[in-house]
Amino acid sequence: MAMQADHFADARNRMVDSQIRPNRVSDPRILSAMRRLPRERFLPAHLWALAYADEDVPLGSGRFMMEPMVLARLLQAAVLRENERVLVVGAGTGYSAAVLAACGCRVTALEQDTPLLAIARGVLTTEAPTVTLVAGPLADGWAANAPYDLILIDGAVSRIPSALANQAHPESGRILTAIFHDSHVAQAVIAEATPSGTSISPLFDCATPPIPALLNQAVFSF
Repeated sequence: MAMQADHFADARNRMVDSQIRPNRVSDPRILSAMRRLPRERFLPAHLWALAYADEDVPLGSGRFMMEPMVLARLLQAAVLRENERVLVVGAGTGYSAAVLAACGCRVTALEQDTPLLAIARGVLTTEAPTVTLVAGPLADGWAANAPYDLILIDGAVSRIPSALANQAHPESGRILTAIFHDSHVAQAVIAEATPSGTSISPLFDCATPPIPALLNQAVFSF
């Protein structure tokens, strides 16, 4: 067991040093969180060998755990602020929510898939107990804790559902996601509320798979 723990600790450090830092991620909170959190525990045991791979990990039912580099670059672009109110949509097994909590955010993690919720419930209790895990339709968001300073959609979408955008803070709100174009290409973006309207900035190309439940939802507006 000790040898396995050492193996995964080494894999975490190699993930950060070979995948995250070379891709212009320098926020010490993100780097520290990704070095510390046992990413394998957010996966079923038969997928532990893929925990630190430079790819999206399939979770079943068309869902994936986001590639570490893509998650890290998205969070870097958000310029996280201490104690921000954050909603993670399509939280899956809870890894992204745990990283955000480790960065000092107040996190609500929304998921609708029962098996994924079961994994998240088990691991977040010990690894990120401050995360509030909630169950419900992803496209509806979680209005009870709105408005949010940051909304992370933990996967690609064809467009941002209006219900989610309307839960972003009208002054400080940002939305992070990847816009899905076809079966192979997506573009990571950040949408921000500004005094003159919504500003959407492309960040980088990625291969992030879409979240099936969020495909072809109504277009957003702040």
